[in-house]
Amino acid sequence: MMNMKQIEIDESHPLMDKENLFYKEFPSDFRQIRYFTLLIVQKAPPEIREINLLEQQISELIKNAVKHGNLQDPAKLVKVWYTFSEDQARIIIEDEGEGFNAIQEWNDFNTKRNDCLNKEDYEALSEFVSYRTEKSDDNDGGNAMFAALEYWNKGVVFTQKANCVAVGKTFPRKNMGIQLD
Repeated sequence: MMNMKQIEIDESHPLMDKENLFYKEFPSDFRQIRYFTLLIVQKAPPEIREINLLEQQISELIKNAVKHGNLQDPAKLVKVWYTFSEDQARIIIEDEGEGFNAIQEWNDFNTKRNDCLNKEDYEALSEFVSYRTEKSDDNDGGNAMFAALEYWNKGVVFTQKANCVAVGKTFPRKNMGIQLD
C-alpha cells in the first residue's frame, strides 16, 4: 500500500517555526528566480545538495510564489526563511497573494490518483496525470505539487490563508568511513 501523503493546513506545525532561520526577501521578478534560488541553496552543505534536486524544489516554491501568489507584481515581495544542516533542509516561503485556496481539492485529486496507482488502474490514472485549474496556463505542468509532496518527506504545510508554505526534508547520513567486515 502506498503512503497517502497530503498537503496540511496547520499554522502551528513545527515546520512553520521561523526562529533561528536565515531570512531573505525578493521582489516578484520571474527572470530572477534562479538567482534567488542560488542565494538560498548556497547555504546548504554539500552533503544535502544532491544533484540539483534541492535547487529544483526550492526554485519551484519560489516560482509558485512569484507567479501564482504575487502574479509577478514586482512591488510584491516573496519572503523566504530557511535552514540547512548535513541531514535536513527546512524552507518557509510566503507571498502577498490571496493564497492557494484549492488545497482540499488538490488533496482529493491526489487521493484518487494514489487509489488508481494502488489498484494499478492505469486507464483511470490517465484522468489524474496532472492537476490544473482555470488559472493554470500552458507553462504549468500540473505536476509540481506531486513532486514536492514526495521530495519534502517532513511535510508540505500551508497556513490557513494558504499564501505561506513550509516544507522540510531529512536526508540519510552518508557513511564516509571505511567499512570493515
